[in-house]
Amino acid sequence: MKRYLGLAAALMLVCGIAFSAQAQQTVKIGFITPLTGFAAADGYSSLESAKLAVDYVNEHGGIKGKKLELVSYDDACQPDQASALTKKLIENDKVVVMISGSYSSPSRAAAVICQQAKVPFTSTYAVHPSIVEAGEYCHRIGMAAPIQGRTGGYFAARELAAKRIALLIMNNDFGVSLAEAFKETAIKLGAQIVYEKKYPLGETEFRSYLNAIKAANPDLIYAPGYYNEAANIVSQAREVGLKCWLMGDEGYDSPKFIELAKSAANGVFITTDLNRDSDRPMTQYFLKNYKKRTNIDADMVGASAFDAVMLVSHILNKVGTDANKIIQYWDTIKNFEDCATGPILMFQNRSAIRPMDIQIVLNNKFRYFYRYYEPEVIYLGKGSEGK
Repeated sequence: MKRYLGLAAALMLVCGIAFSAQAQQTVKIGFITPLTGFAAADGYSSLESAKLAVDYVNEHGGIKGKKLELVSYDDACQPDQASALTKKLIENDKVVVMISGSYSSPSRAAAVICQQAKVPFTSTYAVHPSIVEAGEYCHRIGMAAPIQGRTGGYFAARELAAKRIALLIMNNDFGVSLAEAFKETAIKLGAQIVYEKKYPLGETEFRSYLNAIKAANPDLIYAPGYYNEAANIVSQAREVGLKCWLMGDEGYDSPKFIELAKSAANGVFITTDLNRDSDRPMTQYFLKNYKKRTNIDADMVGASAFDAVMLVSHILNKVGTDANKIIQYWDTIKNFEDCATGPILMFQNRSAIRPMDIQIVLNNKFRYFYRYYEPEVIYLGKGSEGK
């Protein structure tokens, strides 16, 4: 009997050593994203793009010779789930960096947990300023709302010379924060806001709003929101006979928007950071391989998740897994090119700064239209986000 117990103990010891060695050969990063609920399509894009980046990193040597491992959970776009899952990833899965591939409210909840635990965190495409205000451990890869909204305002009032503007705003963190920056910029540049209303998430009937907008006779409608609602807005705008320019944001940047809006999508302008017409190698790598992986055209959401993994991997290869070294190096990054949406010029107040693009839908495809490099457009204004 003792002989068998001794053999069992030896086997357990050997297995323990093997498992420990295996664990030491991986570097874990955590990832939350909505795979169920209204945002599931974005969650799918985000997760598949993050996996694509992990595969790329591992094919090119991993993290200092170790395999990069993505540990992911479905937050259903719910802040309480995001908080609980972030704690699980930190405490149970022992991730060294957290990435949120979710919307602003869940990302904000996750950021607070990471700041408390002193674990480096980044959001991918969430725009709300408060996400990075959680503290020095929290960064953003995507476009901050003050920058994206301001870009839209410049394009509408300066490039399109729109003098009369209607605002139709999704009533959540995303829509309101974009609209605030757009409105401030457009007014500063001489435009007049002739109509302004908010609508609830999930709204499908916009004709009453649009008829009132038609009566206000605008040159342009700015309607920040997500692709489901946006498709109904642009389709119904055409139905009621509106002939003015229509402008949206990164939330429109999905093949689903064009699929739902059909020909009504043509002529719509959006602010985004994914230039599908770019000849940058990493942009084309992402577009080609995402399509190959999923049989779906890539979008801005996926590009942002891809970039988050690529940037985090770059940092881990430079400084290792020590949290303080990670956040210190993060803030020094300049001209990062290994990303789909880049280049990332720098981080200002822990938010990525990059050239800002305007895309237009032509022949049911997103196409490049205009790019901003001016500091007054693409940099954060003083006091627009906490340090």
